[in-house]
Amino acid sequence: MNQFHFELSSFLCYSKPSKIVAITPLICVVFVLTILTNLTSLAQSNSTSRENPFKSNELKYSNSDSSILQLKNAIELHRDNKDTVNLILSLNELSSMYAHLLDYGNSYDGYWEALILADQINNNLFKAKIYQELGWLYSFYHRDEEALKYFNLGLTINKELYELKIIDATYIISDYFSLINFYRVNGDYITAAKYLDSCYQLQKEIGNPPMNYVVAEDGYLDGMQGDFDSAFEKLAESQKFFEKNDRSYLIVIHTMLGNVFRNMGDLAKSAAEYNQALELSKQFQSHSNYKLMSHEALASIYALTNDFPRAYQHSKEVNEINAEIFGPDSKNNKHLFAINDQYRLQKEKEKELIKEQHIAKLENEERINTLKLWLLGVVLVSLVVYGYLLVRNIRRKHLLEKSALAERRQMERQKSSEILELKNKELTATALQLIEKDEFIDKLKNNLSDDKGLVDVNSLKRMIKSVQGTPGSNWKEFEARFTAINQSFYENLQKQYPELSQTDLKICALVKLNFSSKEMASLLGISIESVHTSRYRLRKKFSIDRTENLTEFIAQF
Repeated sequence: MNQFHFELSSFLCYSKPSKIVAITPLICVVFVLTILTNLTSLAQSNSTSRENPFKSNELKYSNSDSSILQLKNAIELHRDNKDTVNLILSLNELSSMYAHLLDYGNSYDGYWEALILADQINNNLFKAKIYQELGWLYSFYHRDEEALKYFNLGLTINKELYELKIIDATYIISDYFSLINFYRVNGDYITAAKYLDSCYQLQKEIGNPPMNYVVAEDGYLDGMQGDFDSAFEKLAESQKFFEKNDRSYLIVIHTMLGNVFRNMGDLAKSAAEYNQALELSKQFQSHSNYKLMSHEALASIYALTNDFPRAYQHSKEVNEINAEIFGPDSKNNKHLFAINDQYRLQKEKEKELIKEQHIAKLENEERINTLKLWLLGVVLVSLVVYGYLLVRNIRRKHLLEKSALAERRQMERQKSSEILELKNKELTATALQLIEKDEFIDKLKNNLSDDKGLVDVNSLKRMIKSVQGTPGSNWKEFEARFTAINQSFYENLQKQYPELSQTDLKICALVKLNFSSKEMASLLGISIESVHTSRYRLRKKFSIDRTENLTEFIAQF
């Protein structure tokens, strides 16, 4: 945990006391978080680093040229091996080295490349780190709105990762620290203090004591607000920690103390602290922005104390450093004056490519949809045609079946009619035979009456009576056969004409068989006049006049 706290504090305590040097502190953020992520690199440190890992920064910044060369070789190796993750880590670390040396051009070239790679592999942790650096970049050029935008972008990403338990709370604290520096440099100590309180609260929630970079910032804010006792106490506490763990960071602590003494009005002690920071800058090639700030402060102090040679010397140092970093011939000016657009251009190219791919996809989808519509149309037309043919065939089959059925029924009705007609003819013949029999017997009786003396009349009469049927028996025999053949005839007549009598029904049966009046009278045993009367009554009951054929009317039943 000491190693972790040290690495984090080594960049988080990176103060930003003036606008000119505002950019460097959070550049170092990425470097240190890179070290935290790349545990392999820490494991391969030399024996001295393992014994006291806090001295690794001292060794690195005491020989920065060697460190830069090693990082460049590592970058080429990772690039050849297409190891994107380690390539991003190495680019971040190299960019941090350049930032410490005020080589902002190369620093931001590395950060832009790292940001493009991080975006390609969609690594939000790396993107959050570099967004912090962009915030410092915009802040350095007084574009405060954009600076806050990128600070908050990094903070938002880290909060999401923290909620998902991908990172711990120290990453959130680093984002808060960025905002503390931003508002403090802009003179908004109240907002800076709010974010400082957020740092304390978050450390309390995770059960960790306040980190020394937070304590140092707290002391610095106290000093700027006039609480000098609290300021010196907290800065002294932090100074002890960094004297033991990372002496290169004492450059920051002495600069802070110089600012507090200067705010208190003790110019002598203030100058001593600034000179101490400059001495450490000669030993460690890190936090070079504080070297510029110390020269500016000393030039101002010596001018106030009328030590003009020293004031001139420090002013000269300031001008030389500014010219080196921000002059018209400076490579930093070329890289950073309008802020490097590599990432934006890359993103615009990607968006344009995505847009073209989207258009191509839409065109392809449109062609596919058109083809689908055509296929659907063909299928629908085919279904309609098939349905039409199917319905037509079913209808034709149904009509054929119906026609065949009607034909069969017609044939059956015709057959039944023929059979009925045949049976009625047989019935008529039988009835006529009965009539002829009766007529024959009557004629025989008449002849016998004329020859009474020649034959035994009584014997013959008994013989004739035995074979002669009565009119009632003749009708019963006829009616039984008629009803068997014409089963529903009487039922249909009575249903439509319930007022018909038995005599009327008998006449109707004989009319249906087309019997003459004489034959009807003989079969029924009544006179011809009675038959005529019955036929007349039937016409009235049927409500038909003389022009209509009675036989055809009754035949329909």
